[in-house]
Amino acid sequence: MTDATGALSAEPVQQRAVLILPSTGEFDSRTYRIATTLLARGHEVTVVARWTAGLATDEVVPAGYRIVRIRVAAVDGLPFPPLFRAARAVVRGGRRMLRRGRRPRPAVAPTSPGATGSVPGPATEAELGLAATSPVATLPAAAAPARPASALRRAYGSLIRRLAIPLTIRAHVKAARDLAPAADLYHGMAYMGIPVALALGRRHRAPVVYDARDIYLEARNMARMGRPARWLLGWAERRWAHQADRVITVNDAYADVMAERFRVNRPLVVMNCAYRFNPPRPPDRRFHAALDLPPGERVVLYHGGLFPHRGIEELMAAIPAVPEATLVLMGYGVLEPELRAAAADPARANRVRLLPAVRPDELLDWVGAADVVAMPIQASTLNHRLTTPNKLFEAMAAGVAVVASDLPGMATIVRATRCGIVCDPADPAAIAAAIREVLDGAPADRAGWGSRALAAAHETYNWERQATILLDEYGRLTGRPW
Repeated sequence: MTDATGALSAEPVQQRAVLILPSTGEFDSRTYRIATTLLARGHEVTVVARWTAGLATDEVVPAGYRIVRIRVAAVDGLPFPPLFRAARAVVRGGRRMLRRGRRPRPAVAPTSPGATGSVPGPATEAELGLAATSPVATLPAAAAPARPASALRRAYGSLIRRLAIPLTIRAHVKAARDLAPAADLYHGMAYMGIPVALALGRRHRAPVVYDARDIYLEARNMARMGRPARWLLGWAERRWAHQADRVITVNDAYADVMAERFRVNRPLVVMNCAYRFNPPRPPDRRFHAALDLPPGERVVLYHGGLFPHRGIEELMAAIPAVPEATLVLMGYGVLEPELRAAAADPARANRVRLLPAVRPDELLDWVGAADVVAMPIQASTLNHRLTTPNKLFEAMAAGVAVVASDLPGMATIVRATRCGIVCDPADPAAIAAAIREVLDGAPADRAGWGSRALAAAHETYNWERQATILLDEYGRLTGRPW
């Protein structure tokens, strides 16, 4: 990994930067790259992230920067959190008492000679057709028909999910004011990081950068919300973008969309490229060692978030049509339990294996040990159609061929650099054919994919070039070179 200082000419003046994340910060590659670049230039860096069980609230990570993790819950965004918690405890206690009081009486024994009767046990929530968290869970079954109760539960759950976003943001802002240090610049990551950065920037009279890494209204849960909720969330993001001193994003297509939607100057593009890297030749076989794979087995790697619409299910359907290959899913996310269960199915014959996510400073070593990196992201949202994911640039940096979605964002780069093959991400047969084309080619052809990927990463798609763009903008905002 090369030192980012080689790409920057101005002598830096030591300054303090705070990066705000709406996640734990363990595996966020963009944060890692920005923080390590700043450290290499002699700056003080703190990452303000979210706490979860098992993680330290304050630590210096191996890369050398500090992470302060804040305990954030939606309830803390309410005006009087202790009062609400007490009221919730009373309601839950009342529900438990009412449920105990509703236990059915023993069945009356039959009166016919020789007949026997059974005594039923207490009715379960499923038998009553009620959920413990439902507002109607305290009513007897006769008073709450299954169909209305189900509709009410859905409406209640929908309301809670929508309120959770502003309440969690409010809670994060309140806690960050007490725990985040003063800085010369605040860098707010993502939709739920920028309002925290703006609050801290106002408090300490420092410039704020909004790092809009996705088109959030067109991504994941927000894309599925109704029009009123999306309008409100869009209005809030547009307001935050106007309040920020600079909006940045990760590719040109995103920048064009955001300039129109936010009604701001075109965002600065700082791509999600990896550091320049010199992979070992021949590559090590760490996947074989970790998973006890046969020596001749080929590794098809998917790494990153284990979330819906990333093409993971399609890859699992494709891998049986690729001989002598194992699909390795390396990451974390909401699909992990479901994917582990599916991978354990004897019918898959160990063709799909899971590994935990690794730290950003170790990631390229792992990626470089794969035979091909697959990313058949689905065209389910505008955000996905225009995406240029981290994993594309990480595969290129590690000199590994890619199989990617034939979508406008990533396909343009894959075709221009000839670092891999694009395919229909919705068709497992097409995905399998693309993987076989990479794996089953002549040795010179296989080497060509990797060498072209590595050359493009070293010449164009590397973090050193992107860091220059970002730090020049930091200098413009603070008036001193970074």
